[in-house]
Amino acid sequence: MKKLLIILVTFLYGSAILRAQGELDDQQKVFFRNERSFALLLNTDGFGFSYREAKRSDFRNKHFFEIETGNLKSPKEYRLSNPYVQSGGTFVFGKTNLVWYLRASMGRQHELFKKADLGGIAIRYFYSGGPTLAICKPIYYRVLYPTSQLGEYEIKEEKFSSSIAVPIDIYSKASFFKGFDETKVIPGLFARGGFNFEYSKQDKIIHAVEIGATIQAFPKKVPIMASTENKAIFLSLFVSYRFGMILDPLNPESNKLSNLFRRKKSN
Repeated sequence: MKKLLIILVTFLYGSAILRAQGELDDQQKVFFRNERSFALLLNTDGFGFSYREAKRSDFRNKHFFEIETGNLKSPKEYRLSNPYVQSGGTFVFGKTNLVWYLRASMGRQHELFKKADLGGIAIRYFYSGGPTLAICKPIYYRVLYPTSQLGEYEIKEEKFSSSIAVPIDIYSKASFFKGFDETKVIPGLFARGGFNFEYSKQDKIIHAVEIGATIQAFPKKVPIMASTENKAIFLSLFVSYRFGMILDPLNPESNKLSNLFRRKKSN
């Protein structure tokens, strides 16, 4: 996944530098360019979703507030299945917890190159930081134990332990909901920086790709796997697709989220 993100970053940065001139932009502009947007994120350690509200502070700068959630994975995760079981499904051998993160941050965005025409790309850099929570829910497995009868097994639902020696000891994962009452939260801090490439042909609609890096740190190791290789500090690359709208205070009806999914009427 890291190689894929590096290729995407190189391609997007090169495309932005070689911006082509397009149709002249004669759309009516919104002066107070506050934003409301959503994003789908692909990280080297998982994926996520975010919501952002940005307010313009001057001609080239905006300050924003963002809420984000997603999953946190270990590079040691490999999905397997028991070859001797027909309907067992797949599982990650040795994984002890499903981990999600919940983050809130304040940040700043600065515009480097303004979009002058319909075929252009606006380039901005941004940075943000704030608190993060690692939410750890234990994983239960359906483990096979031999009985006194030759060739027969009983299934017990339990967490991963050293008694589970090989993947064929596992029949399948237990219910996703089992273990929610044992969920634990680890608080931490995170910071992020990157570039925003906004390419929408409509003045009020935001379509952008963002690339960058995130670091988040916790006071102790986050128990994702049943090993000593778990980490307390996570550094990851990300690429995201952001979509949203410019808020027009003079036309509140146009600020409805449903307008994001309407086709632009041709003149």
